[in-house]
Parts: sequence; C-alpha cells; structure tokens
Amino acid sequence: MPKYIDIHCHINFKAFAEDSDAVIKRALDADTWLFNVGSQESTSLRAIDIAHKYTEGVYACIGLHPIQLEETYHDEAEEEGGGFMTRKEEFNYEKYLEMAKDPKVVAIGECGLDYFHLKKDLLEKQKETFIEQIKLANEVGKPLMLHIRNGEEDKNAYADVAELLKKYATVGAVSHFFAGTVEDMKRFVEMGVYISFAGPVTYKPNLKIADYESVIRETPLEFILTDTDSPYVAPVPYRGKRNEPVYVREIVKKIAEIKNLPEDEVAESIVKNAKKLFGI
Repeated sequence: MPKYIDIHCHINFKAFAEDSDAVIKRALDADTWLFNVGSQESTSLRAIDIAHKYTEGVYACIGLHPIQLEETYHDEAEEEGGGFMTRKEEFNYEKYLEMAKDPKVVAIGECGLDYFHLKKDLLEKQKETFIEQIKLANEVGKPLMLHIRNGEEDKNAYADVAELLKKYATVGAVSHFFAGTVEDMKRFVEMGVYISFAGPVTYKPNLKIADYESVIRETPLEFILTDTDSPYVAPVPYRGKRNEPVYVREIVKKIAEIKNLPEDEVAESIVKNAKKLFGI
C-alpha cells in the first residue's frame, strides 16, 4: 500500500489532456495512489481506460454528477481551476451497470445532491438520479462516492443525502470534499459514512464556507479520507495553480497539524481507511 491516497481526482478531464500520464507518474513516484472519478458517461469511460493502463495505484469511479442533469456554465472563480460548460445527460442504468462491473471500478459516483445553483424544478430529478445510482451501488456491491454541496438558501443537502442513504443504501459511502458542519459530520459517521477533506482545509479559515478546524478535530481518525478534486482547489502552497494528486500530502499534513498527531500516523490511517472502504 502507498503512503498517501487521493480518493477523488479528475485526471480524466480536459485539464490534463496533454500530460495525464506525467501527472499520474508524479503521483506514483511520490508513493501516492489515486482514484479518477467520472462525472458523466464519457469521463467515466475515460477513468476506466486510464486505470487499465496501470497494474496498481490507479482506480476508477463511475457515475453521473448532479450538475450534469442540465446544460449550464460554471465560472472560473467558482471552481478555482477553470470554468466549464456541463452537457446535459440522462442516467442510463444499463450502461453504467456495465461499467460498474469492471474490476478497476472501486466506487459509484460522483453522485449526490448539489444545491449551489439549484433550479427548483431539478430538485426531484437530482434525487431520482441519485437514488438510481444508490441502487446501482447496491447491485454491484461497491461504495458510493458522494458529491454534496449546499446553496445559499436554507436547505441542507447533507441532511437530505443522509435521509436517502438511510432509506435506500446497503453499501458504504464517502462524502468527498466535505464542507458541512460538525453536526453533518457526526450524522454521517454514525451511519458509517466516511469524511474526505480537500484543499480548502489548508486555506485561511472562512467560517461562512466551513469550520474545517472544528470538523477535523472532531472527526474520528478512522473515518477520515483525503482527496484533491484535481484540477480544482489546489491546497496551499499551490493555491491558484492546477491541482494534481501529488499535492494530497499537503492536506494530510494540515489534518495532522489540526489533530496534533504525527503526519505518518494520519497518512497510515487514511490509507487503511481507503483499503477498508474500497477493498483495494
């Protein structure tokens, strides 16, 4: 097993079209394993193709991101790594089932609920599509890679995802790029859902976004994972640059600092947690 693991990145995205192999080699050379995560059918297939180029250390997750249910532009400031236009897609259960059976696929997702730019007429569509992916995960016996994002209105996507998991899921899950409250974290941990932290935990505290220090202090080490969400939101000292999996060590370092634990102990636990959840 590696020293570090990035359970959620997008080297299968256009931002890495020219140098994906070099980016992955940098990670593997730095004793860092990674999961490429699909956001729709095309990027899910590419994640699988990339994973099969490597004997170990590179895996795939396949799913339909909630923002892919409509065509809309997401600006560069919002994403901290480059704006993009989503392409509308309907979830095709049979196509995703075929992909999900691939041995290199370790999770279903990213899937979940995104309320950041939510159009009210799409709320039920998001929930229906998420439920279909929960059922897919149940069928193939692989955990869920959760995308959860709150909006400006007083609606808690974390609470809504928890309710759907309680009702439909029979598999494990991880909330990637966690930005919820201590209460949201505790609700998930009580359900056995893992909490994954990303680059923003290294930024100057902004309680309007998330109280990362409080959440990290109170999250049990045995439920913590790490992800970069590359190419977005690079951690300090790389903030503003294109993110990549090798930078996940900076997130581990910050978690260790906040929890006042040796970095090696935190890194070892995170890899152990990933092995347990994803069966790698």
